[in-house]
Amino acid sequence: MNEFTITPSVDETQEFIEIANDFSNPLDIVREAISNSFDANARKVEIYFRVLQDFGESILEIIIKDDGIGMDKEGLQSFFDLGNSKNRGNQEKIGEKGHGTKVFFNSTEIKVITRQKRIEYTAILANPIKNLHKRTIPPVTVKSQSTEKTDGTEIFILGYNANRRDRFTHDILKDYILWFTKFGSFEERLGIENLKNSTLILQGLGRNEPEEIRFGHIFPPESKPVNDLFEQHLVAAPDHYCKQLVRSGHLKKFPEIAFEAIFSVEGNKVKQQSNPMLRRGGKNNPAGSYTVQERYGVWLCKDFIPVQRKNEWITYKGNEFIKFHAFFNCQKLRLTANRGSIDNTPTEYLDDIKNEIKSIFDEIVESDDWRQLAWLEQEADAYKTSEKEKKDFDWRKKKINKTNIAKYKNVILVEPERESGVFALVIQLSTIENNLFPFHILDYDTHSGIDVIAKGDKTTPITLSKLCYVEFKYYLTEDFNHSFLNLHSVVCWETQLKHNSIAKDIAGDERKFEITQPRDNNDYTHYYLTDSRSSYRIEVYVLKT
Repeated sequence: MNEFTITPSVDETQEFIEIANDFSNPLDIVREAISNSFDANARKVEIYFRVLQDFGESILEIIIKDDGIGMDKEGLQSFFDLGNSKNRGNQEKIGEKGHGTKVFFNSTEIKVITRQKRIEYTAILANPIKNLHKRTIPPVTVKSQSTEKTDGTEIFILGYNANRRDRFTHDILKDYILWFTKFGSFEERLGIENLKNSTLILQGLGRNEPEEIRFGHIFPPESKPVNDLFEQHLVAAPDHYCKQLVRSGHLKKFPEIAFEAIFSVEGNKVKQQSNPMLRRGGKNNPAGSYTVQERYGVWLCKDFIPVQRKNEWITYKGNEFIKFHAFFNCQKLRLTANRGSIDNTPTEYLDDIKNEIKSIFDEIVESDDWRQLAWLEQEADAYKTSEKEKKDFDWRKKKINKTNIAKYKNVILVEPERESGVFALVIQLSTIENNLFPFHILDYDTHSGIDVIAKGDKTTPITLSKLCYVEFKYYLTEDFNHSFLNLHSVVCWETQLKHNSIAKDIAGDERKFEITQPRDNNDYTHYYLTDSRSSYRIEVYVLKT
């Protein structure tokens, strides 16, 4: 019997490829760059997106600069390594896995110029993604020299994301930075001011000049009290409402775990005024715009960077989350390698976090403000309904003024505009002329099947009468959506059917449409649906003629 050992190994090139491709959102490069800069104690970050021309080919160039502490030889090694993080175990730093910068590898060239303690390193990695797909880990060429320049780092990336660049317009980048990077942190609202004076210079594609962006997520200002809003905006007050609830504390079952949260309850007008990327109906919306449902709700965060929404935790009726612009931060969340999910977090932690979020939510919905808002929304719905009814009434008045009318035996007859109007006109005519139609209506029901059940005359008791169907149509076409079986008559306002044209019922049975001219002045034009196999003719009464 032989005994031997196996030492597990790693397919290094494949791991590089997997991690580089794991960042499915191309904008993640911005998040990782900003996190690296803050981990290097930078207070000024510059990001530029440009398109270069190289022998007729358009090449995307991304430039990232910061005034951080720069990198030494060991730091540079860590920058290019996979899973080698100098920050592992450091709770003050964002990057801890050594994965983030691998998003840069999805490019044709990475050039890093970094300075620390008067030594400048220039590192160039050529064709990283191409070499990895050739199953080769590409080498990094590094040169060093003395320098009098201040510490900091500059990164130049060419051909990122196969030069696809529709997501790198200035508006999309700015929105992403203020929502999904450390630069858009809400920590200032909790009195954490370490990064308060940080600035970011951004120039995305489509913008001629760089823009300086202030640190921190943008929340709208709180509104007046609900009663004051009601006086100013009446039933539209909920659209102008904004109130924020800031909370920090520790989880109940795990009291050693801290959390920080802000819940901003915002009306639609408030959201639109503070967020230019919100899609508006009938407007020329910017590229990358989104709806309230696609962006708002409750975001779980780590390092004050939103990771994943959990709107289902606060949803009871279906869409309560659209009122919330909320973030819940907890450093014990365990993220996937690409920071796209919290699913690595132990279930017991998530349950406690969920309960804490529900507690904050319940505090909000049980407040007097929320009750007043709910009442105002009901009033708004009623007001909108009454306004709609008023507009409908005005529209119908205008329509009536344009409607054709006729006077017959001192009774005003109005031209119908739908099937129910045809039925009403028949009732009117039957009242004026008892024997005008050869049937007597017993039951009228438009919910299903043929509209009317009738009998042949008024005098014969129902129990002794042969009952039949009468169908009402505003406009009779060749497609008859009922059966011809047991059909006595059809009454319509007008028809498109011509003499000898064919009408077909839902069972596929066909009948010929025949028109018979009046015999004399006391007669009228007769219309029939006939079947050569049967002597029974279904008479069609076309009221317009």
